[in-house]
Amino acid sequence: MENLPSSLLLEILSRLADSTDLARCRLVSKTLNTVSHDIRSVTLFCSMSRYLKSRSPETKHLVTPFKTVFTDLVRRSRNLDTVSLGVDRALGTISFDDVEDECDDLYLTDFSFFKEWLPLISEGLKSLTVSDFWVQSCWRRSDALSLISSSCNTLVKLVIRNAWLSVDSLNSMPTLTNLTLEFVRLDDEDLSRISSSFPNLIELNLIGVGGLKEPKINLLHLRTCQWSVSNAPLSLIICAPNLVDFHLKCIKPRLIVLDAPLLHTFNLSLENTDELNLKNCTNIESLQLNIECISLGFLCSMFCHCSTVNRLTVDLVRKTDRVEVTEFGLDTLLDFFPNISYLNLGPGAWFVMESSFRKGGLKESIGMKTLKELVAHLVVQEIESTLAFVSCILDKCMKCSDFYLLIHRDVDSYVAGNLISTCKSKFPRVKWRWGIWKEGIKDTLVSDGI
Repeated sequence: MENLPSSLLLEILSRLADSTDLARCRLVSKTLNTVSHDIRSVTLFCSMSRYLKSRSPETKHLVTPFKTVFTDLVRRSRNLDTVSLGVDRALGTISFDDVEDECDDLYLTDFSFFKEWLPLISEGLKSLTVSDFWVQSCWRRSDALSLISSSCNTLVKLVIRNAWLSVDSLNSMPTLTNLTLEFVRLDDEDLSRISSSFPNLIELNLIGVGGLKEPKINLLHLRTCQWSVSNAPLSLIICAPNLVDFHLKCIKPRLIVLDAPLLHTFNLSLENTDELNLKNCTNIESLQLNIECISLGFLCSMFCHCSTVNRLTVDLVRKTDRVEVTEFGLDTLLDFFPNISYLNLGPGAWFVMESSFRKGGLKESIGMKTLKELVAHLVVQEIESTLAFVSCILDKCMKCSDFYLLIHRDVDSYVAGNLISTCKSKFPRVKWRWGIWKEGIKDTLVSDGI
């Protein structure tokens, strides 16, 4: 390999997924060692096997400390712009009961550890990912954000997982456009410091961020946001005039206010709320609702001004017996969303719609005239009732040409086959597709186009 051009050697070394291999290559030859100093990216993760060896009395003296290995890699690399360090996901299964000491050897958001290596590469750093070891980091408050914000003037992307982060002395980072905080305890109850310190964010991901009471996102340039709230804040307020794609998952907030005039795709997973206030959200075209609430009609009525919705996915999770099934059928749903061409009903929603149909049938609906594609996740309890519901839908939805029947895996194969064959023979104009669904497993499409 030493006879290869330096540019080609650098390309090969840059493709190593684990920089531990890079450290080994440096020991193989002087040429590889010299070329390796010009790599642009370092990725180093502590594996479960390495962790166990470092804890075993028989092998721990043979294991170089993880922080030492990483710091040495950084010091020997002159032109880094991307750094990823962390612990393997398998270490997330380790609990406090499994740890007998108070070590900090894998406390990776430790401020003193950051000071050892970050200033060496901060000038050209563009992407930084740190996945900490929760057992060691969750009870140690870190000031790493302040050091990152004061020294990394070219940083574009920042990802931090499994840490307790302070926002004290946080400086503005106008170059940062992509921020992900995942399973983080954050000392910023209203997110005001995040919004003010990272004003030019285009993508924001807050996954399981705790410590929030009345958070407010106010970002003028934000286009994509994924927010999974781990606790039950009093309110959520999102003001983002350029937001296009928003995924929100939360538990019983009293108030949700969303001001996003350009919002196109909205995925909402919600366990009830007193008020959902959509301000200027009149351009939503794709809407997904996964909800647990007392009244499905109450929530859907919040979207009554979103006549632009043409793709709708609805499911009701848990406690479906609390939903007013006699007052909310498929026709009512389509009245709220009169212009949809695609409808995906999860198992809870299908159950509610079919139960409502058995009690009162279906009335004419404006939305039924536009529906072209329907996906149904169902558990066949009474095949005649299900067939009657499907037949009534297709009698009224004359433009519906694609029907996906996703049947629960535990339904008897004879019953499922009977349902499918009957649907095919009764409505030959429809392109039937069928498959299997089960809780916690991705849908499986068995036949595409019958």
